[in-house]
Amino acid sequence: MLKKMGSFLIFLGFLAGFTLLVAGPLYRWQLLDLGIAFTLMRWAAYVGVAAVVLIIVYLIWQRPRGGRLALLTVAAIVGMVSFYLPYQQLQTARSVPPIHDISTDLEQPPKFVAIAPLRVDAPNALPYPGEETAEQQRKAYPDLAPMYFSQDLERVFQAVLTVVNDMGWQLVATDLEEGRIEATASTFWFGFKDDVVIRLRAEDDRTRVDVRSKSRVGRSDVGKNAARINDFQQQLQGTL
Repeated sequence: MLKKMGSFLIFLGFLAGFTLLVAGPLYRWQLLDLGIAFTLMRWAAYVGVAAVVLIIVYLIWQRPRGGRLALLTVAAIVGMVSFYLPYQQLQTARSVPPIHDISTDLEQPPKFVAIAPLRVDAPNALPYPGEETAEQQRKAYPDLAPMYFSQDLERVFQAVLTVVNDMGWQLVATDLEEGRIEATASTFWFGFKDDVVIRLRAEDDRTRVDVRSKSRVGRSDVGKNAARINDFQQQLQGTL
């Protein structure tokens, strides 16, 4: 009986990990809708924390050794990870505003052109949401701003293309004459698609670079779009 209990707890820990692991791919492969995928994550967290608590009690009570101790320890670690990752995601979501459209120019956000047809069925509408979103961005990401470079527009344009490629984004359109580059970035786990438009303008013998990153689904981007723009700007700064 006690041996079976230990085996059950090992199974419980690995079950939590498996449930968490498959939630993203099943949504990405369109086998589950987003609500069910998030429900799987939530249950993975519940099962994971239960497994950790029960395994700790079992270890203190039975003091197993050898291979069973190793399996119980690994199962507890898997259970903890299964709880921690969804919990961390929830805390991150609570720490940022519920917005999904981020731009370095809040007065005249760069416009999507080539990407517009790709977002026809996207839950999040293409036009910029307006001043309410802009004000929330100013409070949450006050350092987000345009970049200025002394190099000419064509040189900066080529550098931007290099960074887009290095970041693994799918290039959708480039227009040097308009100073516009559009691309789509996909998140690793769930495969969420976020669209990016980069606008370049010549201003006072300098080249100004503005970036806008917008999620196709989800009221909140959990800070992903702002982080993406920051990463892009750092890489562009290094490239130039």
